[in-house]
Amino acid sequence: MNPYRKRFDAMTPFPFECVYRDTKSAQNELPDHFHDWYELVYIYSGKGTFFVDQTFYDAVAGDIFLIPGNTIHRSFPDPDEPKTSTALFFNASLVHTAPLGDSFSYLRCFEQAKRQKRYRLSEEADIDRQTIVSLMENIHKEETGKLPGYRQAVHLNLQHILLLLGRTLPSIQGPAASSSAPGWMTAILTYIDSHPGSPLGLAQLAKRAAVTPAHFSRVFKKLTGMNVTEYVTTKRIIRAKELLTESDVNVAEIAEQCGFESLPHFHRMFKKLTGMTPSHYKRSEN
Repeated sequence: MNPYRKRFDAMTPFPFECVYRDTKSAQNELPDHFHDWYELVYIYSGKGTFFVDQTFYDAVAGDIFLIPGNTIHRSFPDPDEPKTSTALFFNASLVHTAPLGDSFSYLRCFEQAKRQKRYRLSEEADIDRQTIVSLMENIHKEETGKLPGYRQAVHLNLQHILLLLGRTLPSIQGPAASSSAPGWMTAILTYIDSHPGSPLGLAQLAKRAAVTPAHFSRVFKKLTGMNVTEYVTTKRIIRAKELLTESDVNVAEIAEQCGFESLPHFHRMFKKLTGMTPSHYKRSEN
């Protein structure tokens, strides 16, 4: 099964959603998915595993997850202690503001998470969690009450959360992840991320990991929820989206750089996963 592309209303004047204090079993969790919007998750209780980009995390109460747009991710709740969490989803356009004389960006925490490949802020991180929890509660109350100006209030509370995280993150260090995933699996995911244009078939990757193709396939599917081909294709499309919006490279060159066997194949897979052609996507983002 290909990763699920969670869709939000692209035409909404207020690109924001809040899923407040939600408890999900494994059966109700979304499969591997990605979306253009940013996502911030706070865990109140329970435990499980988070798979974000190329990293596995053992998630527990107090953890905060920062998931940039166009990032493959999935949650695997513990069957005995499913997690309860709040998730905030928003389009980057909602928090883009004039520079006001300095270089601060409300997306700073997400940019750092993506750059360092560290998407979890664990309980040990020196963050004012109580304030963040209170701000999320304010957002929920505003969305529920819908008093005049509630969207402005939601916007202000979201900005406050991102301001706190953006100020705190530069001083946060610590382990990138903790999970029971084997070392070869983590190394392979890093390799795929760094070499989208290389041959990334099952045989090549299993050889690099020094395990049999059958074992590789079984463990990969169990840990990511996807088979190798689905995962590699999705990572290549995500990289192509970055090149389309951040460079002047033409579509044919992007297809080649991202490892697609032909331009028609690239067009077909891009439209399947994004709902539009590469050229249409580039125009829509510029």
